Amino acid sequence: MEYPIIDAHAHLWLRQDTVVDGLPIRTLENGRSLFMGEVRQMLPPFMIDGRNSAEVFLSNMDYAQVSAAVITQEFIDGIQNEYLADVAARYPDRFFVCGLCEFRKPGFYEQAEQLIEQGFRGIKIPAQRLLLKEGRVWLNSDEMMRMFHLMEQKQVLLSIDMADGATQVPELEEVIQECPQLKVAIGHFAMVTMPGWTEQVKLARHPNVRIESGGITWLFNDEFYPFRGAVRAIREAADLVGMDKLMWGSDYPRTITAITYRMSYDFVSKSTELTDDEKRLFLGENARSFYGFGALPELPYIKNMSE
Repeated sequence: MEYPIIDAHAHLWLRQDTVVDGLPIRTLENGRSLFMGEVRQMLPPFMIDGRNSAEVFLSNMDYAQVSAAVITQEFIDGIQNEYLADVAARYPDRFFVCGLCEFRKPGFYEQAEQLIEQGFRGIKIPAQRLLLKEGRVWLNSDEMMRMFHLMEQKQVLLSIDMADGATQVPELEEVIQECPQLKVAIGHFAMVTMPGWTEQVKLARHPNVRIESGGITWLFNDEFYPFRGAVRAIREAADLVGMDKLMWGSDYPRTITAITYRMSYDFVSKSTELTDDEKRLFLGENARSFYGFGALPELPYIKNMSE
């Protein structure tokens, strides 16, 4: 590639073994998982052991010429802090990893303190999972605000996926106003296919807020490759906040059950609706500066046997 590619939203785990909303999520075999009452193809079928490891991802990254990636977390995969701390120690130049606290019940501030002491440079909140039946966990609650002030002080980034539309926008707006130096990356491209998605995007008008596109090919899955609606949405978001506020993310490995890893970004690089400079910013340069990646590997293109 003429410029580095950085994936701002990916996942790693060794095994899924958790419960969300009272329903189990368990690794099965042949890339499948029991997912909240049904069997789903969680990984490509050739990943038969259910391990979504850093080494397999690095092989995909090298093949697709992706220089680095941000590893986020989600409750549906189980909390992977122990494994991700090891990944960060072994591959510091390739991965920026986010820790995850048990935000669904009180006491997470102390967990965040421990993660920061361990060296995690980001903390992930799957905020869409906080609209609990037993009561909503508010992003602007006292314990949350205490944590955000700590993160701001320690220069620890917030990675957050939000509920559809403007549901949680006022809460996050208050956080941003209270902690203006806190870096915030909003995932899933603001749930772009849902009504009110631009309200999330507009939060990126604040200096330290960015929008990343992890899951955008999943959200436009009905349209499928080359995801022209997704490209139009990127264009619309850029018109609202500027292309310098937007970053590419794949949501690996979930999205590569339907498309290849390279396809998760080359619908952008091959688009005629974006300029070369806009592609350079969106696909890597914005993430490089926002997450603070240093020297990146040069990854040559390797021909396929079919070429």
